[in-house]
Parts: sequence; structure tokens; C-alpha cells
Amino acid sequence: MNRLFFSVAAAGMLLATSAFAHTGGDSVHGFAAGFGHPFAGLDHILAMVAVGVLAAQQGGKAMAYVPASFVVMMLVGGFVAMVGGTVPFVELGIVGSVILLGAVVAFGRQMPLLGAMALVGVLAIFHGFAHGLEMPVNAEGSQYALGFALATTMLHLAGLGLSFALKQLDEKMAPMALRIGGGAVGTAGVVLLVL
Repeated sequence: MNRLFFSVAAAGMLLATSAFAHTGGDSVHGFAAGFGHPFAGLDHILAMVAVGVLAAQQGGKAMAYVPASFVVMMLVGGFVAMVGGTVPFVELGIVGSVILLGAVVAFGRQMPLLGAMALVGVLAIFHGFAHGLEMPVNAEGSQYALGFALATTMLHLAGLGLSFALKQLDEKMAPMALRIGGGAVGTAGVVLLVL
């Protein structure tokens, strides 16, 4: 388990290093803009971290497959936006993802692996479309996508890391603390929806 976590973290760092090695202005600008976009909105941050917590709650293969499903489908959503496609109800889908992911974490139930992957994959399309739609005109698309994929992966890892840290602090209380956190995320999503 620890080996998987550290392997994913190391791969993320290597991707970041290789992306920063490109010196073309549009490429670096594209990567930086893409990397910064997921951190620019509380809705994105809450959803991405919740995916990591959900993956940790599910355990086993879900810790790799659930975040990976999110990233892959987010890239699909980003591509749809970059080529001029449409996705209905994007903003509602993003805020809804915060509410839904918070609720799923709060209930703390085990899900079939494919069900968890499908859930986060569908929600990821909305986030990816928003990222792709807001790509700067002078950014290179693949570098921009690499940037937001890496930032998203880091936020998923933050959710996984938070889950493991809580478990290390107090194994008995960690599940309840995560469920309470999920409730707080869902509540924050409702507040974002109302605002």
C-alpha cells in the first residue's frame, strides 16, 4: 500500500520536472496556467481532495483506479471543450460534484470498484470541461492539459495522504473524522450552490 502511494507521488514529481524542462513560452505558460486552474476555485479543490478521501475509504485497488478514472475522464472533458464541444450544466455539475462526493464520503459506505470509478468519472467530465473552456488563447493544449492533470493528481494525493495521516494518528477515530469532513465538504457545496 505504502509502495503504491509513494510510486504515484514519485511519478507526479517526475512529470512536473519534465514539464518544467520545456522552455518554449507558450508551453511553459500553458503548463503553468493548467496547473494553476484547479487551485483557483474552492469547488475544484474540495471535489479533488474528496476523490482522494473516497479512494482511501474504499481501499485496495480503488486507491489507484478511482483517482485515475477521475483524471482520465477530466482530460476527456477538457478535450471536448478545447475542440469546441459542449457539455450541459457544467457549473451545476461542478457544484453538484462537491455535494455528491461530500455526501458519499460522509456516508462512508463501500462501493463496487466500477461504481466508484463511474461516479467520479462522470463528475470529472464537468471539471475537465471547465478547465478546457478556460484555457488561455496562447496556451499550448497538451501542456495545459498536463498542468491541470498534474494539479488534480496532487489534490487526489492530498486526500489520500490526509486519510492515511488521520489513520496513523488515531485508527479508531479516523473513519468518523473523514465522514465528518465529507459532511463539511457536502455542506460547503450546498453553500456554493446557493451563492
